[in-house]
Amino acid sequence: DRTAVRVPALPPPNSGALCWQHAITCFVCASCHHAALMWCWWSKAVCSGCKRLLMQAVIRDAIIHTMQELRIQQHFIDSADLKYKAAQMLSKPIAEGIAALLACVTSGGKVLACGNGGSAADAQHFAADFVGRFERERPELAAIALSTDSSILTAIANDYNFDVIFSKQVRALGTPGDVLLAIGTSGNSANVLAAVQAAHERDMTIIALTGRGGGKMAQALRETDVHICVPHERTARIQ
Repeated sequence: DRTAVRVPALPPPNSGALCWQHAITCFVCASCHHAALMWCWWSKAVCSGCKRLLMQAVIRDAIIHTMQELRIQQHFIDSADLKYKAAQMLSKPIAEGIAALLACVTSGGKVLACGNGGSAADAQHFAADFVGRFERERPELAAIALSTDSSILTAIANDYNFDVIFSKQVRALGTPGDVLLAIGTSGNSANVLAAVQAAHERDMTIIALTGRGGGKMAQALRETDVHICVPHERTARIQ
């Protein structure tokens, strides 16, 4: 707040006196301080100590900015490297997943999708694109995200427990020939694992999206299921 600062009179240029900024450094924010220092610099009313501080601040800010840019660039590089690696490893299971979805929808079936947190958002996004459209006009496709009905979720979680919020919906809505899209970064979420078991009871096909080796999900899947497992340990890269 500049109005709260009392600015003393400037010393004469090149007088050798301390820069007037020394008197108010503790009462101004960093940005105001830097701006005032720049003014002092051009008026030649700044002491040599403040000149050094100013140059240090400028150099430090430049280094931080450069390091941030390099870190951002490295994120793009790491992401591209993983995609290149995954393209070779995951092309087959992705093709198998497409075939499973195609067989489901062409026979009048539907897709049930579930996951927690960001995976729940992915499930909802998938269902939205199925029911609506993706990139081009086409007939609507049947898909339901099991994480959207707050009444069902809270009722089941309250009356039973959180581990069965998806499995009960699968048993209620799933029929033979349907597909369960089970999404989980680690593959160890208890409620998603319970949904997989329920889907098997309904003779459904599971398409599992995981990472980190697939966790318990990898062990729960059958040979007729599809497992798309991103070869990475970091959540940001998997999702």
